Amino acid sequence: MAKTASHGGDSRQRPTSGSSRRSQLLAIAARLFAERGYAQTTVRDIADEAGILSGSLYHHFDSKESMACEVLSELMDGLQTRFAEVVERSSGPRDALDGLVRAAYDVIHNKQDAVATYQNESAVFAALPAFEFVTEASLAIEAIWRAVLDEGRANGVFRPDIDPALAYLSIREAVWSTVRWYNPAGKYTHEALADQFLMLLHAGLAVRE
Repeated sequence: MAKTASHGGDSRQRPTSGSSRRSQLLAIAARLFAERGYAQTTVRDIADEAGILSGSLYHHFDSKESMACEVLSELMDGLQTRFAEVVERSSGPRDALDGLVRAAYDVIHNKQDAVATYQNESAVFAALPAFEFVTEASLAIEAIWRAVLDEGRANGVFRPDIDPALAYLSIREAVWSTVRWYNPAGKYTHEALADQFLMLLHAGLAVRE
């Protein structure tokens, strides 16, 4: 199973109190889900990383499943809202597509563990009733991207011979799989990755004669 790139240093987090403690517990859970897998991560693992007893964790969450649901609902809700805003602000299909790609790379940078959890564990979550919202959100997000591709093809901005469904799948897999090797502290920034991807997307590799 793919892992996220190391963030470096001691990643153990010590929760404090109130909403801050809850947020820190979710961050720890997301990191462990991304690194070890959802099924392989236990409540005790999360509590140990947080430096608390397992019973203390239940003061904030009733199960590991509820923690994963919250991590993913925050991610998916945020993506839907942000992508819709990008399209709303855009000047046309190409501007919208570029904005969607840049927004996706920004989310990978800022929500790496949550994105990796979704990417690595999507098949697992698809089989669990509690995570039905993830599939619904994924379809809603796809509809946003597909509408941009459809409009661009209809308006002559994108090639008429593209298949929007295949184009979306290709873009989606190329962009989101970046989370499996992207290192926030590495050589390339997420903005540089977006620039490079968009250059390849619009211009290709071959030199035009």
